[in-house]
Amino acid sequence: MVNRPTVQLKLIDGDGLYYSWRWEHDLGAIQNIMVEAGWVLPALEALAQALPTPLPGETADQALRRSLNGPLTDREREAGLASALARALIPYQLATEMNAFLEQGLRPHVRVQPSLSTAQVPWEALRVDEGERFVTNADLSILPPATVRNAPERRRSEWNPSGKVVAVLDPKIPGAGRDLGSVLGPVGDDSPLAAMTTALGDRLIPSGPAFRRSDLDRDRLRPLLEDAARFLYVGHVTTARHGLDARLHLSCGADTTGRAAVVNGHRPLTAADILLGHRPGSTAGWSMPDRVALIACESGGETRFAEPIGLVAAALHTGARYVTATRWTLPTDEGLRRFAPTPTPPLLPEAVTAVNAAHDAPDPVAALNAWQRIKAARWESEGRPEDNPIIWAALATTYG
Repeated sequence: MVNRPTVQLKLIDGDGLYYSWRWEHDLGAIQNIMVEAGWVLPALEALAQALPTPLPGETADQALRRSLNGPLTDREREAGLASALARALIPYQLATEMNAFLEQGLRPHVRVQPSLSTAQVPWEALRVDEGERFVTNADLSILPPATVRNAPERRRSEWNPSGKVVAVLDPKIPGAGRDLGSVLGPVGDDSPLAAMTTALGDRLIPSGPAFRRSDLDRDRLRPLLEDAARFLYVGHVTTARHGLDARLHLSCGADTTGRAAVVNGHRPLTAADILLGHRPGSTAGWSMPDRVALIACESGGETRFAEPIGLVAAALHTGARYVTATRWTLPTDEGLRRFAPTPTPPLLPEAVTAVNAAHDAPDPVAALNAWQRIKAARWESEGRPEDNPIIWAALATTYG
């Protein structure tokens, strides 16, 4: 009896897009197909034009203006894009197999290992039928590469439902200009974020103010994480030429040590620092808790590199089992005020609280998908600006 049918779906770029999938209850039965590039490329190119990630030659502001005036904020145009992506990317045979489980009352779990060309595809948001998204009838997560999930030296932290939550929420970055300024803006007492931190109570560490702290650098953060159950980060991530140089921005000044150069009085923390250690001569990596959330621009962007080893893989390698990150650049509240075509309320607070709640649930994948399912249904039925998929569809949980 299959209680939770789970399929591993792997995609590889070649002269076309190659698919391989197998159900975890029958690992020997592997399906393989190839889809011609001409069938998938138009939809992928349309997606790239819709996302707020800068295209070659664009500034961050230009990309955000383009995206906020594009399909992702218009219900009819977004439905067309999401439908085109579903037609191009979901194999008919796999859909048939999934429907067979649904007819038995079983909800499939699809673990997707994307290729470079499909790294930013919002699988949860793909529109598979009128009023239905992929996440409507399935749970979806990201499958890490076998070299990451099966690495013999990989550590695995124990899950403690009542354990400490290390929260780094919109930290102040030394020497930060506008590009690395506040992502949340002022957090009032009536904000859902304030309610979230209050509800965490003494589980929340470090004690003291929850937001815009200037004392959370790598040397203070690392020992806190060793005995924690969760890590919740909301701030800035920047990408570089390769995944190991993906950078998390803390309150680290020029006197901290690490593998990235100092920029304007600030030393970013790289994926390599987490994986290999940030102190001179050290090869001892960090110890991450069971559940890690990195809510920042392209924090899960390593799948866009030929060697997909970045912040997500570093967290998995050093102890995490669930890592929620984002596929593309996230608009801040300031960006929404400046560039959204219609008045749009802040979008990040709801996403942060949803991820926080999901990471306290027994199954973080299913819990986050449940919130995304609600957002998708509201967007389909009402088309309100606060329900558009520019943030909720960016979030994905890597599980392994």
